[in-house]
Amino acid sequence: MVLENGKIINLMKFKIFPVAGDASFRTFYRLVLNKTSKIIIVAKKEKYKNLIAYSAINKFLRNNKILTPKLYTHNYSKGIIVIEDFGDLSFYTILLKKKDKLPTYKKLTDLLLKIQKIKPKLKIKNINNGSHIIEKYSNKYLFKESNLFFDWYLPLFLSKKKVSNIKIKSNKILSKLYNRLNFSNSYFVHRDYHAQNLMKVGKKIGVIDSQDALIGNPAYDLVSLIDDVRIKTSKKLKNQIYSYYLKKTSKIYRTNSKKFLEDFKILSVQRSLKIIGIFSRLFIRDKKKQYLRFIPYIWQLLEMRMDSKIFSELKKIFSSNIPKKFKKKIISK
Repeated sequence: MVLENGKIINLMKFKIFPVAGDASFRTFYRLVLNKTSKIIIVAKKEKYKNLIAYSAINKFLRNNKILTPKLYTHNYSKGIIVIEDFGDLSFYTILLKKKDKLPTYKKLTDLLLKIQKIKPKLKIKNINNGSHIIEKYSNKYLFKESNLFFDWYLPLFLSKKKVSNIKIKSNKILSKLYNRLNFSNSYFVHRDYHAQNLMKVGKKIGVIDSQDALIGNPAYDLVSLIDDVRIKTSKKLKNQIYSYYLKKTSKIYRTNSKKFLEDFKILSVQRSLKIIGIFSRLFIRDKKKQYLRFIPYIWQLLEMRMDSKIFSELKKIFSSNIPKKFKKKIISK
């Protein structure tokens, strides 16, 4: 028995259950007491990103009327924070069960548009009474992410010499593509804005996993939502979501719709390269094989978005060096 806020609490009434994790270094537990629950997050690695950055960005979004998990308490030295429990019902689960997915995607797009109306800040307060810096996207970040494809995926089936050659040639082309991006890095970018990170909380939508947020191109989170690697959707549905976004977003993007579409495609290609690399790294480094099953579909997305002349050189490098069988089958090693 302990005394808390003047009330006697029986610790025997506490129940703690493990909660399914994600691709990060975090573990999650649900703490239940008297029919109320909270989530305990334990970060063994990358404590700053997973605890301080995460809670700081959540608070910033909450202050701007976006529903994110509230922080209850923390012990940073032990790598622990306790946050609000949004339950287990993600929009990934909801969308999988729906035949007509467009109305749900419109709601998720509306929330994205609301987030993109927030005036981003470079410096926000964190739980240690200091400041967390939300950095701006740059070519440095774009290359850091897309290089995961060359550093982790290609070595699964190509020699070091061949990988190095492909990487050098590809990065020359990617440099030109990244320099073509038309719109400035001036929007809050969640960086993982997809259905699995959007939770149904009553009649509201809760946003989780915001720790990697940067200030960047408005097309990036739209790419994350439409070209979600975990949910296979038709090209027709993708185009419908894209058109809905464009219809409701800032006039500058409608006026320059061709340039915005180019940004969208470049960032989709960049993100697909990044995710193939991340899932390969999870397999090699962390022994998490389950993510490999997504790679064939990511290749479909990658090739679908490389349908413009600006990608012709990159397509040629990939088609001449990466056998089709490695795009279509799950790697086994």
